[in-house]
Amino acid sequence: MAIRVMLVDDQVLLRTGFRMVLAAQPDMEVVAEAGDGAEAIENLRSTAVDVVLMDVRMPRLDGVEATRRICDGPDAPKVLILTTFDLDEYAFSGLKAGASGFMLKDVPPGELLAAIRSVHSGDAVVAPSTTRRLLDRFSPLLPSSGDEPQHKDIGKLTEREREVMLLVAQGMSNGEIAARLVLSEATVKTHVGRILTKLNLRDRVQVVVLAYETGLVRAGGGGAG
Repeated sequence: MAIRVMLVDDQVLLRTGFRMVLAAQPDMEVVAEAGDGAEAIENLRSTAVDVVLMDVRMPRLDGVEATRRICDGPDAPKVLILTTFDLDEYAFSGLKAGASGFMLKDVPPGELLAAIRSVHSGDAVVAPSTTRRLLDRFSPLLPSSGDEPQHKDIGKLTEREREVMLLVAQGMSNGEIAARLVLSEATVKTHVGRILTKLNLRDRVQVVVLAYETGLVRAGGGGAG
């Protein structure tokens, strides 16, 4: 079955470009479009969608609040935030609101398609290098480790799980973590699954957000030590 995609952006030209790229793929179908978050939420009431490509800055209802409302609903589709990076200071808020990742609007078509497939399959970290760049940019706006108490369940993690969590938070893929720790990718995937379960997190993006918010990882991608 084709991946059902909804395009949400107030710029018609951008939606047209994305639609043309997706329409050429045998495993994707654009089933809906919206010019703002409110219209996107309305469309979801009558149209089944797997992945939402969500702009951040839009009239009436912005992408952050729309993402929050969509992800709070039952059987919610995956949301992939689209950002211009230099302008969208709210992209990090979009991740906190439940987005499964984000891409730059000028992303090459091949990377966009890979991101949609990746998010649809449940792999939330779409572009680790971009994750690092964005979080390093906005991490000074987040509480330091002394400003906010550490997540109450982090103490439940084993030493290895904590190590894996820090590497996930630095934007590393399972393959990169496996190479760093001399483990198999299957073992890393198991550790990530246990981390999500113990910390009651939905996906890898929430691991990144939590690590930055609690000061486990700071600007520059390093651990808090």
